[in-house]
Amino acid sequence: MPQNKTYRILGIDPGSRATGYGVIEKEGNRLHFVTCGVIRGKARQGFSERLKIIHDGICEIIENQSPLVAAVEDVFVAVNPRSALKLGHARGVALLAAMQNGLDVHDYTPRMIKQAVVGYGNADKQQVQQMVRVLLQLSSSPSQDAADALAVAICHANQPFKLKNGT
Repeated sequence: MPQNKTYRILGIDPGSRATGYGVIEKEGNRLHFVTCGVIRGKARQGFSERLKIIHDGICEIIENQSPLVAAVEDVFVAVNPRSALKLGHARGVALLAAMQNGLDVHDYTPRMIKQAVVGYGNADKQQVQQMVRVLLQLSSSPSQDAADALAVAICHANQPFKLKNGT
């Protein structure tokens, strides 16, 4: 990652019903909040239609916010196989949207994300939400899905990875 340059990171917390997104800016060692939110389809929509909404929403965020990279939470092992499959579909659509728009994509496990943000790999959602608020100096906590996405972006910002283009 460029040490002295400013660049944007898109964090994505995929979900089949609610996909969280968060964009932060990294300037040297400093992190700045840009935007966050949740991409959500309507309850009556079919699964395929919700996947399209996720894809289109991620594409719109990339177009409007111009991130340099995307960081995506990896699939965790779900108790319900059907839920795990749906989550995998949502994650795949988010990855496709990022890659179609030319972003480098990096994957992080939930444990890595929690460790990077809270300092404890088994932290609960409220702890992650609170630490995201503190680290980004927000006046209030974002929703859980948005906070999780911001946490993914923060995790990536703290990694010693280089971009594929070598910068």
